Amino acid sequence: MLRSNRQSGISDWDGMRYDFVCPSPTHYPFQWFWDSAFHAIALLHVDPELSKQELRCLMQGAQPDGFIAHMLLWEREAHAHWVEREYSIRLGHPYYTATIQPPVVARAVERIFEATGDTAFVREMLPPMVRFFDWLARVRDPDNDGLVAVIQPDESGLDASPKYDKAMGIPYEPPADTLPTLRRSMKRLFDAYRDAAPEAQPLLDVFLFEDVMMNSIYADGLRALAKLSRAVGAPDADRFERESKRTQGALMSKCWDEEAGVFWDLSGKAEEPAKVLTFTSLFPLILPDLDARVAKRVVHEHLLNEREFWLPYPVPSVAANEVSFDPAWQTKTTWRGPTWVNVNWYLYWGLRAHGFDDIASELARRTVAMQARGGIREFYDPFTAEGYGATDFGWSCLSLDLIAAETAG
Repeated sequence: MLRSNRQSGISDWDGMRYDFVCPSPTHYPFQWFWDSAFHAIALLHVDPELSKQELRCLMQGAQPDGFIAHMLLWEREAHAHWVEREYSIRLGHPYYTATIQPPVVARAVERIFEATGDTAFVREMLPPMVRFFDWLARVRDPDNDGLVAVIQPDESGLDASPKYDKAMGIPYEPPADTLPTLRRSMKRLFDAYRDAAPEAQPLLDVFLFEDVMMNSIYADGLRALAKLSRAVGAPDADRFERESKRTQGALMSKCWDEEAGVFWDLSGKAEEPAKVLTFTSLFPLILPDLDARVAKRVVHEHLLNEREFWLPYPVPSVAANEVSFDPAWQTKTTWRGPTWVNVNWYLYWGLRAHGFDDIASELARRTVAMQARGGIREFYDPFTAEGYGATDFGWSCLSLDLIAAETAG
């Protein structure tokens, strides 16, 4: 399936050869930032050279200032306006977006290095990765607290998550109103940003979220950069380690709610906690250095809570006891209830990092069983395993990595 989703050719806007796995030929025919990182991890179990090629192609989109776009369209200029209309994603150029996605790429390069020992590949990938992480710190952390901000919902990759509803003016009911309201709200964001330089956009406070998942992946990526830099004798390893710890410290001091036992996103310059319980409230579990007491509370009070996240096919994108929980995709928008394989993949490795091996194994087992019932789909009903969204969806092949990890023991 990963091979059948490959697209290759010569870009007609810069003459570069592209060769990548698209998330879905019918629904998502472009190259997407975090999708490609997940594809690279899955491809390790198919062909490590294709895994490397996936990231090489992605890094061809790196700009001189360090920015790497959420989407690379390569040769599809004719579809540019369709992208804004269909996906509500701003274009900064006819061939790429003006937006970002979570920096999973450092974790992907780390996994490739662990599997292949290819130091030349690490040296090739480090410069564009370092520039991108430095761009995030320079442009997306205007208050310099160690937490980077997203300035529209798609930048976290979590599109219509209900944790953004208040900021976007989206109602919970009726479900049919969610999508049209989201599209109107996205147009408002586009209009506000239209004449603002990238460096000025976070200062507008139109939509500004210090997102827990985004910052957990950012901190984890800085950790991976430190490890990779040390492995090949590159500079700045100590700096990346300090920056990772600083972001982790900010997650604890600003986002952790001791009473609730979860992490909350921070909304706006005022950093108002967005108290909607989604899987991202558990996401710092992916950080190996997370305090053991905090990890235990997150797992036992919330992940394993059958009223919240431990459903027949966990982990739902929204807690089952939230009013906005939409497990059967009635709203026709994403990240409002169904289960996603990439979330389970990250949480699986987080559980293992904190010694919850039995829970990790059960999560892997239920994930594979879910796909056996629902197919290789974009997301799944957490009660029935019915698949929704795109078919033959690329990052759902991360289950290959779960199977390999469980087989290896």
